[in-house]
Amino acid sequence: MRTTSKVRRNYKALAVLLLLPLIMGANMKESAKGTKIKIFNFATGKTEEVEKIYKTNEEWKKILTPEQYRVTRLKETEKPFLRQCPLPPKGGEGIYQCVCCGTDLFRYKSKFESGTGWPSFFEPVSELNIKLIADNSLGMKRVEVQCARCDSHLGHVFDDGPAPTGKRYCINAIALKFALAMLKNNSNHIDTATFGAGCFWGVEAAFRKAKGVLNTTVGFMGGHFKNPSYKDVCSDETGHAETVQIEYDPKVISYEELLDIFWDIHDPTAINRQGPDVGSQYRSVIFYYNAGQETIARASREKLNKSGKFKGSIATEIVPAKEFYKAEEYHQRYYEKQGIEPVCHLPGKFKKK
Repeated sequence: MRTTSKVRRNYKALAVLLLLPLIMGANMKESAKGTKIKIFNFATGKTEEVEKIYKTNEEWKKILTPEQYRVTRLKETEKPFLRQCPLPPKGGEGIYQCVCCGTDLFRYKSKFESGTGWPSFFEPVSELNIKLIADNSLGMKRVEVQCARCDSHLGHVFDDGPAPTGKRYCINAIALKFALAMLKNNSNHIDTATFGAGCFWGVEAAFRKAKGVLNTTVGFMGGHFKNPSYKDVCSDETGHAETVQIEYDPKVISYEELLDIFWDIHDPTAINRQGPDVGSQYRSVIFYYNAGQETIARASREKLNKSGKFKGSIATEIVPAKEFYKAEEYHQRYYEKQGIEPVCHLPGKFKKK
């Protein structure tokens, strides 16, 4: 009897050990539900907080074709030259989205012909929308590209792409779906612009004087360091620029007019400095939120380069907006809090003599 009871206890213990991983896995999955992440919405030009998507393999099989499932969930690779991505009508703009969850991934304008047989892009819509993961499978060292929202396998990224990024995002066509980019009409909405033009104290003070600017926030954008402090950014090692995020009414002040202020309050020919402030955090940079802003910014820079207003060439970067980190409260509206007039970033100060 004692032996039989002991055996039963051993079997029960063994059963618990076998079931424990399943129980823990279910609990971990349950706790993961409701996780929030930030995703850039190309149509609105804004960063939004959304829930991560978690599904079981059986749930994915119900909404994906067998080949979509194999590529996106089992990380297989489709044969080269098998498919071509749809293209927008001439003169139109298009977005390639994740076939699993619809997250915006790559713009048509960032697509290029690499000759590899797979769709290739030189940059994503936003670095928020993808994840890069080391992949040492198949005896190679590669970097896998995944959708940030649903963890679907998209392809790999390599350092042999064209300017301006030098990257080649080599993506499985079956992992993408195409959508025409219908940019939201912001005529009845508050719009956002973000600029870097040296020390953000003076930049903010200059923009706050403009009619139609509803709110300004100083902070950091464009780097690789999460939740940086002012001290972190001043080390010139985080990759961030000191920036001002501007909320404005496009019915009162246009994006072109904001650019006019931007060009007029700093020296856009200076590389990684403004006056006595030296470092990449003081670089001249325009962070665009949608295709319209990018087009306007590039045309404005080209026009300024040809105008002869500045002696040197314009060094201003024009790049997609990344996550914006608000600076410490004492930096917000610094000159107003100190009760003093700005001593830099004065309109017209940098015009050619």
